[in-house]
Amino acid sequence: MSTSPPPRLPKLPSLDELRSHLHPSDIQGLAQLATRGTLGITELVEKVQGNVYKAVAAPFGPAGQKFVDREAGASGVRKRGVTGLVYGSVKGVTRLAGGAVDTLLSRVVPRLPAPASSPQREALLAALNGVLGDQLQDSANPLAISMSLRHEGQPLRLDKAALAQRLPGATGKILVLVHGLCMNDLQWRAGDEAGPQDYGRQLAQELGYTPVYLHYNTGLHTSVNGGQFAALLEQLLQAWPQEVEAVSLLTHSMGGLVARSACHSAAAGGLHWLGRLKHLVFLGTPHHGAPLEKVGNWVDTLLGSNPLTRPFAKIAQIRSAGITDLRYGHVLPVDWQGADRFAAAPDTRQPLPLPAGVACFAVAATLGAVPATGGTARTPLLDEALGDGLVPLSSALGQHADPARDLAFLPDQQWIAMETGHIALLHSPAVYQQLRRWLG
Repeated sequence: MSTSPPPRLPKLPSLDELRSHLHPSDIQGLAQLATRGTLGITELVEKVQGNVYKAVAAPFGPAGQKFVDREAGASGVRKRGVTGLVYGSVKGVTRLAGGAVDTLLSRVVPRLPAPASSPQREALLAALNGVLGDQLQDSANPLAISMSLRHEGQPLRLDKAALAQRLPGATGKILVLVHGLCMNDLQWRAGDEAGPQDYGRQLAQELGYTPVYLHYNTGLHTSVNGGQFAALLEQLLQAWPQEVEAVSLLTHSMGGLVARSACHSAAAGGLHWLGRLKHLVFLGTPHHGAPLEKVGNWVDTLLGSNPLTRPFAKIAQIRSAGITDLRYGHVLPVDWQGADRFAAAPDTRQPLPLPAGVACFAVAATLGAVPATGGTARTPLLDEALGDGLVPLSSALGQHADPARDLAFLPDQQWIAMETGHIALLHSPAVYQQLRRWLG
């Protein structure tokens, strides 16, 4: 157990720098978001006014209700008179202007050259997809990320000739690194060239692994990403230019849930890569959920309990399916299908054990410090409450009061990094040494 330096991650660009990082298709996607946002705000204000009418008229009984019906309609949303005309005009003009801009950009964007993507742009797209990724995909927004396996930030074409050219030193030991929520494959690296190399490069140099990196839309349901990841790994093995000795997965945060879901999909579909999977490593994975999303659900419930604040609950409910899956750590379709993901509900997940025959390892972290000699003893309750700032220790270690849900990592296959935050797990020399011991 040790400490790690603060992480160096690519910074999001300032507004002045934004134009130099955006691609033409990004402008089209942002314009679409602006149109949807304007419509959403207009509808929110309209609903709030309707609910105010109801609240004011309620003490007057039937006469008040008659007033509401006359002024705002039975729905409580004002649709008549000058105010109704204003709301309708704002939405109509927004749709018209947004549609015209989108049509124009749809014709122009394909003809414009796209520059190389910068780390700042990749970080911005990853954050947007983490928060809105399911909506971006459903609306066919150009900002939506499509899943791919990448190397040096560029997608890999999954055929033998292409892989042999891109990865001339490929070995039979494949290491796939899977990032977490609102992140991307470039963020396994430190933010500047003077910082330590990423774990993939280090393990390649010291243990002979060939690293590839998953890039995916973290706003989609974990099980959706898991199914896509399983199919992609099967294609990778079929196209690998060398005989595959072993596959190892190194995951961070949500990436661990995606990997567990992929293993389940592979087992159900009889995919061959699962038989080559040797190691599965989790760094700060919320196997049993993260408190921040549980707070978000509490806010949903609180706002939805009052007619005047109920429209504002829709703002909190903008967050993606990927985020709401983190409330309890959903990894299977049955965990969310047919349910209201914003409703307050108990944990009804179907238990999913770790994949059989695979060496599975868990790294948890705590912001708590190691006591100096002669100092006070560490307090397990404080460590658990702090966790790594986002994920409690018990969740990262897969521990659960229900034996069916406890992941039962072996004692020598779990490790706690002290004075380490959630993002710092990506760039910690101490964590790397532990990975080297396990994977070596």
